[in-house]
Amino acid sequence: MNEKKMSTRLKRKIAIWSIAAVVSLSIMLPLGNQGLYWLSGTAIAQEQLADASSNPRSNFWRAVRDGNEGYSSVKGEGANVLVASGGNAWREARNGAISKKLPWLIVGSLVALLLYHIFHGRNRLDHAPSGRKVKRWNGFERFVHWVTAISFICLSITGLSMLFGKALLAIQVGGEPLIPKAGFAMWAGLSIQIHNILGPIFSVAIALMVVMWIWHNIPNAVDMKWFAKGGGMFGKAHPSAGRMNGGEKVWFWIVATVGVVVCVTGLVMLAPIMGWQLPEALTGRSVMQQANLLHAALAIIWTAVALGHIYIGTAGTEGALEGMTTGYVSEEWARQHHDLWFNKVANQGEAGGYATTADLEIMERENASKRIGATS
Repeated sequence: MNEKKMSTRLKRKIAIWSIAAVVSLSIMLPLGNQGLYWLSGTAIAQEQLADASSNPRSNFWRAVRDGNEGYSSVKGEGANVLVASGGNAWREARNGAISKKLPWLIVGSLVALLLYHIFHGRNRLDHAPSGRKVKRWNGFERFVHWVTAISFICLSITGLSMLFGKALLAIQVGGEPLIPKAGFAMWAGLSIQIHNILGPIFSVAIALMVVMWIWHNIPNAVDMKWFAKGGGMFGKAHPSAGRMNGGEKVWFWIVATVGVVVCVTGLVMLAPIMGWQLPEALTGRSVMQQANLLHAALAIIWTAVALGHIYIGTAGTEGALEGMTTGYVSEEWARQHHDLWFNKVANQGEAGGYATTADLEIMERENASKRIGATS
């Protein structure tokens, strides 16, 4: 009986130790193998490094890849560099974050505006227009604004076309490309021409806007209260504002900073094409690469913000578009959105641009008569 028990006990121990040994070996052998591989890899790497440090050919090509300069009888930027790695860095940045991540800001802006319009709707006037009008923009201001607006839309479309052209060509529907290569090649060439022609016109318009409106866009305490109340975008509160409210001032300074940088970088890239003479510091390859990246990144961000400005000035706010099309806004709109400015204009009377619909009709008839007389 004892022998049987001892035999059973012994078998149990052997089984337990066998299982433990198998588990231990299954863990230790891969780790040991990995350790040997690491040690051998380290040794090989050290050996290669030692060989490279003593190998003139390896040292030469390492220096070439690092962009070290040699000697060349050709003069100019990069003439003494056999391999310029800056081009690779530029391409990776342009085809990476700029073209794959930043554009989601535009998508996010569109989605946010759509949701706002669905759930909140248009910001309407509290009182129906009475016919009394207030002059808000003169003819030259409206001309500059519309030149800027139309140019901006055209430049955005053509610029995004050039940036995403390769991605659009890769999209297929039913086994066929969404955009045929020949058709896109024609559009790409046209986009470049439109972009290059409108770019300088747009830059001049931006400069005029900054000069015309900078004095109306100095931040003050009223703007802080306007922001604290959400700018009247939610609820029925209508925070006080002068001629420009806090949101318009933010948009102006985006134009005056981001917009100006976009224009300057665009003109720097356009200069060699147009044959313009720029300082030598602005004509190098590395400067062009940096200008291209900065131009594309800021233009995408600017476009995403501009969608909000366009929405508020058109479909988002009742009566806002009228100001830029006719130059006049209704008294009710002025009271509701720019009460401080309206009070100032109303106190000045006709001299401040305060008029009724009848007055405007009379002025329009007089202007029409003058145009007819001038042509005859």
